[in-house]
Amino acid sequence: MTEPNSSEQEFIDDIVAETEADKPETATAESAPEGEAQAPESDELAERTADLQRLTAEYANYRRRVERDRQANIDAAKAGVVSELLAVLDDLDRARAHGDLDNGPLRAVADKLETVLTKQGLVEFGAIGDPFDPQLHEAVQHEGSGSEPVIGTVMRKGYRFGDRVLRHAMVGVADAESVGASDADADAGEK
Repeated sequence: MTEPNSSEQEFIDDIVAETEADKPETATAESAPEGEAQAPESDELAERTADLQRLTAEYANYRRRVERDRQANIDAAKAGVVSELLAVLDDLDRARAHGDLDNGPLRAVADKLETVLTKQGLVEFGAIGDPFDPQLHEAVQHEGSGSEPVIGTVMRKGYRFGDRVLRHAMVGVADAESVGASDADADAGEK
């Protein structure tokens, strides 16, 4: 257990003071026989100690819960901002596909934006050839009837921020064999 800081110590001291004020007046040790006076005091001390330990544990749990909730709120706020920037990333992907980002100052801005978002925890998914997962991908077309569906076309990338899926990938699903064959045909056509 860690040492309490000053505000925690003040909280504990206040509770101890309240319990001391609430306890009833008891006979002094001089008026009662020595064995009888010691037993109630030690029982009371043990009870107060147990109460204090319980309050300290409750306060520690409260602090952990507040910290966890605060971190969840921070993550939700970050995810909200990043969600708003997904449209900008889509525009940059379209510009890159048309060759507008090959040269010029916009390329540097696009690279910086993507780097910053990646450092914050944004991960894209949904590449051609990846296995189809209905939890992550939204299939809008399907070609073939094989048993191993994979992504054949990507219409819109999907994004994940931490454990949260911000946007599902919009994909066309094809059989693994047809995607492999079309990749081989494309490679042969380039040579």
